[in-house]
Order: sequence, then C-alpha cells, then structure tokens
Amino acid sequence: ILDSDKLIFERLQKEFEAARVAQTEEISIDDEQWNDGLLATIREKVHIEAERKAMVNLANIPTDSQFQSRTTYRIRNKVIYCLDGARIGIQYETFFAGEPCEIYHCVLESKSFLEKMTVTEHTLPFFLPIREVETDHLSSNAIRFIDHLEEILQSYIDRREQVRLIKELYGNQIGELFYSLPYTLIEFTLEDFECKVTVSIRYSDLILTLPSQARVLAWPLRSAKRISAADRRAQPVPSRLSYAENALKTLSLPEAYAEIVLELPRALKQMFYSQESD
Repeated sequence: ILDSDKLIFERLQKEFEAARVAQTEEISIDDEQWNDGLLATIREKVHIEAERKAMVNLANIPTDSQFQSRTTYRIRNKVIYCLDGARIGIQYETFFAGEPCEIYHCVLESKSFLEKMTVTEHTLPFFLPIREVETDHLSSNAIRFIDHLEEILQSYIDRREQVRLIKELYGNQIGELFYSLPYTLIEFTLEDFECKVTVSIRYSDLILTLPSQARVLAWPLRSAKRISAADRRAQPVPSRLSYAENALKTLSLPEAYAEIVLELPRALKQMFYSQESD
C-alpha cells in the first residue's frame, strides 16, 4: 500500500468506526427494500443534516449531536452510513468460506440532493477499476454501482483466497506460480510427475469466481523412461488434458487441483499409450 493510500485507509477506517459508534439504530434491508427510493431518502437525510449543521454553526448555537438520530442500513454484506458533510459511506465486508476477510470503504458525495453523486474517496485496491464502474453506473443507476462494487470485491477475495489455499495445501507440488494483481490470470506448473504440466486459467470478468478459460498441457520430460532416444532429441509436443480443463471450469481451484492430481497418472498413462500406438 502506498503511503497516501495508507493514510486514506486509516482516516476512513477511523471515520467509519466513529459513525458506527455514534449510530442509534441499524436497519436490516432486504433486496426488495434496497431500491432507488431508499437511496434517495438516505441522500436527502445527509443533505438536510449538513444544512442543519451549517445553520447551527452560523447561528453559533451549541450542537446537540449526542441526541441526534444516527441510522445505518445493512444490505447483505455492506453497511451504509450517513457521514458528515452530506456524504454517504459504504462499508463492504468480504468473506471466504464463511470467515471474514478485508473490509473496504467507499465515500459518495454530491453538491446538492439533485446533483449526481461522485466517488470522493475509497480504500479499494488500486488495480480494481472503480473509476470505470463509476462512469458506467453511478450517475445512471447508483444502486447498480454500489452492488456491482460489492460483487467485484467479493469475487476478487474469492479468487485470491483460492490461490492462497492451493499454495498452502499443495505448495510442495507446485512449480512456478504466476497471477495478475486482480487474480484474473493464474498460471502454475506441476513437476512431480513424468510430465511437466502447465496450467493457465483466465477470468473474462471481474465478478467471476470460476474461470471462463482453462488450458492444461502435459509436456513429456526428456528424461521420462517411456520416451525413446529419438523422441528425446525431438522438440516435445504437449498434449491437452481436457478432464483437467473441465475440472478447473466447474470446481473451485483447490477442489479442481485435487481432482487433477488424482486423475493425472491414469490420464498420462492413457496419453502415452495412445502416442505409442500411433
């Protein structure tokens, strides 16, 4: 994390925590209640509160903030706070296998109740495209923007934790391991067998937790007993392992890995047998 990002993260964390402590009521909202009408109510509330505070300050009247109603709204794994300065704060909670992971924050602001909202601050990882999502959705459909960010964050955590889990469980069997920052491209090799197996998976969309593309190739090792002297001198030709590609596209990464390793001896035997009989 860059120093400036760290400062924003720490400041927003403190502000959201203060808002949580100051809340007088948390209302749980279901999917049907979470709509444009409710968001308009929240927007109106933060603007009225900001105007009231401005008038109190102008009139030099002591504020009675401890008696004010502070309502927060929980929708699934996000909590919406009414922040000072006519701002709306969204706190995103992420999970993996039922266990809590990171918490992220996003702050929305508009000059007036009728003007469009913009993202003023956030603690999302820099490689996730919050500005593109803002451009695509925030002014036309703020609910869609808020929900889509939740999907992107949760899916990112899911992909990241799947990789962490295979490293933890099978790190001694995995050779080179490469992944892009948002974990939308993951590549690794298996070298514990008669072949070098290369695995490459891609996720075409940031909200996917199962890959859209999978490519698994078995490369014969030149030292393998089954390979003839002539074949060792020739350029090795890889074979695709379709069963492994199907497993990767239908199971979580740790489950797919276990399936691939379990079936690999049989698949390699079949592959060598068909090559020898050609």
